[in-house]
Amino acid sequence: QLVESGGGLVQAGGSLRLSCAASGLRFADYAIGWFRQTPGKEREGLSCINMSGASTYHADSVKGRFTISSDNVENTVYLQMNDLKPEDTAVYYCAAGPPSCLLVAENRISEVEVWGQGTLVTVSS
Repeated sequence: QLVESGGGLVQAGGSLRLSCAASGLRFADYAIGWFRQTPGKEREGLSCINMSGASTYHADSVKGRFTISSDNVENTVYLQMNDLKPEDTAVYYCAAGPPSCLLVAENRISEVEVWGQGTLVTVSS
């Protein structure tokens, strides 16, 4: 099970940190990714951390603004989001899949094994 938290309303230029708490998963067996979705659009892969090797990936759309990290003791993955823009407004989901960040880099939605329930991020201009 994955449970996201940390979404909310923020002004443009502001920051939020999303959390994804995992239970019932052996962290090292998975890559944990963050995706987002807005109405009428496909779910977009943003960031990923491969828990077995701690390698990370960030899509060009968020590189330099978003940072993914993990706390392996707490079984939690974080997404620090800085310099938020109105176009970042979306429902953000964390997901667990096979231990490769191709999961996110190639938007391999069908390979996701566990989804969180999503958390809404709204960025006002």
